[in-house]
Amino acid sequence: QVQLVESGGGLVQAGGSLRLSCAASGRAFGSYVMGWFLQAPGKEREFVARISGDGRSTYYADSVKGRATISRDNAKNTVYLQMNSLQPEDTAVYYCAAGRNWRVTTPQGYEYWGQGTQVTVSS
Repeated sequence: QVQLVESGGGLVQAGGSLRLSCAASGRAFGSYVMGWFLQAPGKEREFVARISGDGRSTYYADSVKGRATISRDNAKNTVYLQMNSLQPEDTAVYYCAAGRNWRVTTPQGYEYWGQGTQVTVSS
């Protein structure tokens, strides 16, 4: 069992940056693939980025490639998402998730979820 708690969301102007954090409790954090997803109002939850258990491999959605960096600190049981050059269309609730399979970009492929953190980008 893994519990996830996101933080770091907020209101930011277009062009600004945010760093989201996801703190995990439970065992074997380093054995999980960690992912970030976003869900805008009225839309499906969509994949943003994922990172392997050892942190050596990352993968990004095309929509954030070059603007986002996912990282993790297994000693702190925490995964991060640095988002730069934010635009109003990035406004959404951002969720972190933990799973076992590397090649997964759908929400169904992840076992554990946080409660989400709101990111609002003003124009």
